[in-house]
Amino acid sequence: MQVFGLVGNPVGHSLSPPMHEAAYAEHGLDARYVTFEPDPAALDGAIEGAEALGISGLNVTIPFKQDVLGLVEPDDLAARIGAVNTIDFTGERPTGHNTDAGGALRSLREQGVADLNGATAVVVGAGGAGRAVAFALADAGSTVHVVNRTVERATDLAAAVPGAAGHGLDALGELVPAADVLVNATSVGMDEDATPVPADCLHSDLVVLDAVYSPLETRLLRDAAAAGATTVDGAWMLLYQGAEAFERWTGLEAPIDAMNDALRTNLRGDR
Repeated sequence: MQVFGLVGNPVGHSLSPPMHEAAYAEHGLDARYVTFEPDPAALDGAIEGAEALGISGLNVTIPFKQDVLGLVEPDDLAARIGAVNTIDFTGERPTGHNTDAGGALRSLREQGVADLNGATAVVVGAGGAGRAVAFALADAGSTVHVVNRTVERATDLAAAVPGAAGHGLDALGELVPAADVLVNATSVGMDEDATPVPADCLHSDLVVLDAVYSPLETRLLRDAAAAGATTVDGAWMLLYQGAEAFERWTGLEAPIDAMNDALRTNLRGDR
């Protein structure tokens, strides 16, 4: 039996296990997906132990995405982003990858954006998710504007992303009306009915991705739909980053429908 898993702290809320195990069942794989919650001080030993035990692959979540960089061989994208969310143990040394970037791009493309090359994109948030999204969009040919509550974090990230610019939140009123794509990469909207973007900035030619997936319909997405924009909920990004990890680990095509059904069933609580 192959073992895959998720390392983070905390991980009890994760929806990755049912999503990945639905993929294993669809392909008839003898595999399990389990969660690990090591003490942050024991992360080095946890990764070494996973390799020694023959675990095939790990996803990595908060707060370890940056900490594992020095414990694996990151690919170019993960090194540029500065974060790893997927580890592959099949080589001579564990390799690190960032599937958040691909998950964001695929969710946009599959749900409404035909071509990101030449698009103008606004990314709200300069944390781990914001970094992955900003690099992904720039690599796809978009002009990226990073907006963050702390302006210095926005400008620091923009300096690392080709062609990007950093701004404070007060720039949203100017940037969003001229944008083609808007991504909320913050947690605003998760714990309260709030939005990081004023509703009067939104317009019908905009595609809006909210990385928050609980709730699925955030205030930002409701406001965007009311403005006639195309909306993409955060479960799509979660789905496609998981699908990319599955494909990297197994070499098989991810069964998107089965994974999506499992993810959304668990989000609704129909267990």
